[in-house]
Amino acid sequence: MTKPLSDDALAQLFTEAHTHTTWLDKAIPDTLIKQLYELTKLGPTSANCCPARFVFVSSEEGKAKLKPCLSSGNVGQTMSAPCTVIVAYDAEFYEELPTLFPYADAKSWFTSSPEAAYETAMRNSSLQGGYLMYAARALGLDTGAMSGFNPELLNETFFADTTWRVNFLVNIGYGDGEKVHKRLPRLSFEKACYVM
Repeated sequence: MTKPLSDDALAQLFTEAHTHTTWLDKAIPDTLIKQLYELTKLGPTSANCCPARFVFVSSEEGKAKLKPCLSSGNVGQTMSAPCTVIVAYDAEFYEELPTLFPYADAKSWFTSSPEAAYETAMRNSSLQGGYLMYAARALGLDTGAMSGFNPELLNETFFADTTWRVNFLVNIGYGDGEKVHKRLPRLSFEKACYVM
């Protein structure tokens, strides 16, 4: 039987966590990046489709390729972040379904419907990107998700001649807690929810 997380754990993941845009000059070890993926991949997706693909950009060469794809307002925070994760999806994720979901001919659900394939890839890669952010927080990292970029240029730069396509970006690293913004308001339960 599972137990509720401690207040300290909930604070690290939710109540005291913030989106970061300013970063300490501290690299993320490759072993931690691998550990981050190993946690992320365990999050549930529909029919275990796992469409997300992740590119961890931390080298000077990688950042130079990424920079022209960014909106001007995101350049500073991204270039100073220890790592930027391109959260992408494989448009042909269904090719892996015979292995990932062997209980049915799930591949055929998507090969006959490009719309269903796209919706499933976007929805589930978005979930997996969320899992990545919370796995990062669980491992002591800070995050800052972004959608300010040129998707066509990014796909051409990083994913030409592949079936991968960008969904969104996440900066990860060790945030500067002295420069974090005050938490903005959230909708109340009454405004955002109802129980039937």
